Amino acid sequence: MLLDMIKLLLFPTVMAFAASSDLLTMTISNRISLALAAGFLLLAVASGMSLATIGWHIGAAGLVLTVAFICFARGWIGGGDAKLAAATTLWFGFKYLPEYLIYASLFGGALTLLLIQFRFLPLPAMLARQHWIARLHERGAGVPYGIALAAAALIVYPETEWMKFLGV
Repeated sequence: MLLDMIKLLLFPTVMAFAASSDLLTMTISNRISLALAAGFLLLAVASGMSLATIGWHIGAAGLVLTVAFICFARGWIGGGDAKLAAATTLWFGFKYLPEYLIYASLFGGALTLLLIQFRFLPLPAMLARQHWIARLHERGAGVPYGIALAAAALIVYPETEWMKFLGV
């Protein structure tokens, strides 16, 4: 029962925190990615996941981390986004990786287009006093891609083996 509650709440809670953190501060703390990785390992062992399966999940995360850091080195994404994508993939493995990446790409593109439009609109004084909104409004600012990564993860997560105990 406790294990099922942790499966139900841990991953979605951490992903929601990552999205809100990126929205408000334009950073994703290393602690978030570490919490996801540690949570995966603890739940994988507690759930009886085989070492081979754990290895495949780690391999998928390693692949995503490698590609994401190439993107980071080219200035396309932030380092926190790269680590969050890899830590998220750890939970999904190769089985759900394509679906996760497609959703993340679609949500990231939509978010980018929305921010471009938002940045061309005049910002009312009341909103300009909110530091995080003013930062989002800056034309040279980046995109809080952690929002897209978290949204994609929260769409894919209910389909995974982690949620089988719900009978869905």
